[in-house]
Order: sequence, then C-alpha cells, then structure tokens
Amino acid sequence: MAEAPLLELRGISKRFPGVLANDKVNFDLQSGEVHALLGENGAGKSTLMNILYGLYTPDEGEILLRGGPIDLGSTKAAIEHGIGMVHQHFMLIPVMTVAENIVLATEPRQKGVLLDYDAARKRVRELSDRYGLLVDPDARVDRITVGQQQRVEILKALYRGAEILILDEPTAVLTPQEAKELFEILRSLKAQGKSIIFISHKLNEVLDIADRITTLRRGVVVDTIAAAGATEEGLARMMVGREVLLRVDKEPPAPGAALLEVENLTVLDDRGLEAVRDLSLTVRGGEILGIAGVDANGQSELIDGIAGLRPVSSGRIAVDGEDVTHARAKDTLDAGLGHIPEDRHRRGLVLPFSLSENLALHAYRKPPMSIRGFLNLRAMLSRARRLLKEFDVRGGSASTPAAALSGGNQQKVVLAREIDGDPKVLIAAQPTRGLDVGAIEFVHRRLVEQRDAGRAILLVSLELEEILSLSDRILVIYEGRIVGEFPPTATEEELGFAMTGGGREEAAA
Repeated sequence: MAEAPLLELRGISKRFPGVLANDKVNFDLQSGEVHALLGENGAGKSTLMNILYGLYTPDEGEILLRGGPIDLGSTKAAIEHGIGMVHQHFMLIPVMTVAENIVLATEPRQKGVLLDYDAARKRVRELSDRYGLLVDPDARVDRITVGQQQRVEILKALYRGAEILILDEPTAVLTPQEAKELFEILRSLKAQGKSIIFISHKLNEVLDIADRITTLRRGVVVDTIAAAGATEEGLARMMVGREVLLRVDKEPPAPGAALLEVENLTVLDDRGLEAVRDLSLTVRGGEILGIAGVDANGQSELIDGIAGLRPVSSGRIAVDGEDVTHARAKDTLDAGLGHIPEDRHRRGLVLPFSLSENLALHAYRKPPMSIRGFLNLRAMLSRARRLLKEFDVRGGSASTPAAALSGGNQQKVVLAREIDGDPKVLIAAQPTRGLDVGAIEFVHRRLVEQRDAGRAILLVSLELEEILSLSDRILVIYEGRIVGEFPPTATEEELGFAMTGGGREEAAA
C-alpha cells in the first residue's frame, strides 16, 4: 500500500464576487517531499495556499492532516498544526533586527516581562546552524539583502515548529546566485524531514527542485505528475492550455537614430554614496539594449536617474535630443519616456485606484481624458475597456481596483499604459518578475513589437535568460559602472564572469 499523505486538501472551493478562484481542488503532500504548484497568474494557487494557512475559509471541502480533519480558521491555528508560509512579499518589520523578527510574539522573557535578547539571539543562532540558514541575529532587516530576508522568513516559520513549509514564489525577488543557495537550503530541509509546497512560475526551477508537480488552470486541477521525466514544454502546455513559445522569436534589429543618450552619469543612493559612477550608454531606435548585473549594482539608481525619480549628481541624459538631466518625472514622460518599473506596487500602480484610473495616470491632464480641467470619466472607461481587451487583462473590469488583480495581470495593466502612451524610449525594468510562462511570452512579444516599431528599449533584468533572449546588445553593470559589452550570442558564463567583476574594461556604449 502507498504511504498515506501527510496533508490532504479534498474538494476545496473558494468564491469571491464574480470569481470562482478554486473549484473542487484536490491536493496532497507526502512527508519529506517538495510538491510544486504551477499555474498562470490568477489560476488560484495563492488562494489555495492562503486557505491552507488560515487566511481564507473555504466555501466547500476539507483539510486533513495525518489522516484526520483539521479546522484552520486562522493563521494561529495553522501554525499550531505545524504549517508555515513564506509569502512572496515578505512580512518583516524593517527597523527590527533579525532576532527580533524571528521571535516576535513568542519572545523569550526575563522574569516573564522583558525580552531576553541574549536568549533570543542564542535560539536564532542554534536554529540557523541546524538548518544551514546563515544570518546575523543582530543585523537590522532593512540592511540585509533580499536573499537574507527570505532566510529570516523561513527561520520564523521553523522557529514556530513548522513541519510543512509553503513557499509562494520564493525566487521571484532573488538573484540567480541566491536562488541556487535557496535550493540547497530546501534540499537540506527536505533531508531533515520537512515537507515543502513550492509555488513558482519558473519551469526550470520546478523541474530542478520538485518531486511532484500539480498544475492549476483557472481554479481547476489539470493534473499531478512526477517531476522525473517532465519537460518545460509539457508543463507550459498544461499551465496555459496551448503550445507556448519559450524562446523569443524576433527578426534582426534595424537600429536608427539615438533616442536615449546617457553621458558620464553619476547618481547617489539613499545613503548618499555613489551607486552609478560615470556611466555612459546609448540606445537607438529599433533596438533592445539589455543591462545585466547582480542585484544592487546600481541598476535601480540608474533607472530612477533616467526617469527623473532621483536627482542626478553629474552627467547628461537626453531623450530624442531633448536634455532631461534635471527634469521632473512628469517632464521626462512628456519628452517621450515610458517606464515599466521594477516594483509595480510601489511605482507602477496606485493599488486602491480602479483600473481605468491607473490606466489614465499619465494622460489624465490631457484631452480626451479631461475637459476644461475636469476628468472625462466616460473617455477613461472607454480607453480602459479597449486596453484591458487588447492586453488580455483578466480578473476584473475597468472599475475593479488594481489591488484585486493577480501580479501578472497587474503587470499587463502597467505595460498597457506605458505602451499606449506612444513613448520614444521605453525602460523595461524586471518586466516579467513573478509572471507565468504565458504572461512572459506576452510581455516579450510586446517588447519586440515596440522595438520593431522603431522605439528604443532599455531592458534591465536579473534574469540572464531574458537578457540573452531579448537583447540586441548587452551591457554588464558592476558597482555602478559598465564593465563590458556583449552580443546576444554570449554565454551565461561569460556574462556571469563580468557580472562579478571579472575583466573590468570599460565598454564603449
């Protein structure tokens, strides 16, 4: 007889107004396995896991742990049953230390009142050593890397006795190096008997780490298969329901005039230190220039400086010949710059606003979006309906708040607004972060269309595969400087060597 599952979800259904998020979903987890959960944005993965973690209550179905039914009416109940969850957007308090975040609400105390910080630090070190999750207990969370923050989230769950770990898009914000480190940690946890539910859009990662794979499509389970013998093409077909082009199909570029010119640019970070140092680059119409680099090497400050979101210390920026070096963000947009930001929640959308309002953020001052200083709501709604249809935005109507959409559909809203603004230069920063293969294919196709229409595309991505697939030229950034220029035929090894500081010859832009 097959071993009984550690955890079972039977016939789980969950409805929201106008949406059936989960439809009679069956899912199980064996002891000591990694079970991956795949699906497009909005397929119901996060909803299902939020039910398992006690954040939502199912409308139908039951949950069994070790063969017995359990009631998970709250996160406290889930934690008491040994279930922990690491969310895609971390739930940490930035101004507190690593140790304080981990023991929060279960603090060791002196005389039953005061926090015993020495005991907390000792427990965190012991836990860190036992599971190979090396962190500094005394470091403030806002001063450690994203990869280290994720380790803190995992330690939080383990500190509370988690035997089942739910990881929601755990590599979406990690560099390739951090993702590899995470996988070693997960293998170690598995070897120590932990069971892991791994939610991801990255098919190669799923095949690398998972024992079994369950695919959801529009709230329904398509199939559960063994990872051994599965292929990326087959998984993509299960997710989307059709053949998906996993490589970018594009014609050779036909570069025109220089539309974005950056000369000897220096930009400071939030600490007042030089993040971008005497950097120069040129992007021509009809080409995609990719910027490759390990995270936190000046990419964010470079984007902010070009987009008018951060002051420039020295240098020059021009959009189609117009100097925008010290222009406000609004004036930079008016000069012909479009910007798909790396953080769609912080910079791309106003989450409580409706989709029609978000789609009008750049154009609301101009006719037909406004007439004599008053918003033309009818025109805004008409434009929103057109763009939502054209960019295949699912999960809501023009009046739906942006916060109600899945991450992939939120990204499509940002993409629709920026492209419909008819920019001369389009900055695409992490344009497919957290997206599924179908949405990635869509975004890539749209970016190539913009290139072919004569626009200049500046692509900044931590995904080397994306850089190599989309770019016509590649620049590598290291410690705020351009250290090499490569053709799209370069290997990941060549780029990786330059990204870590190897061969620092300044490339001609």
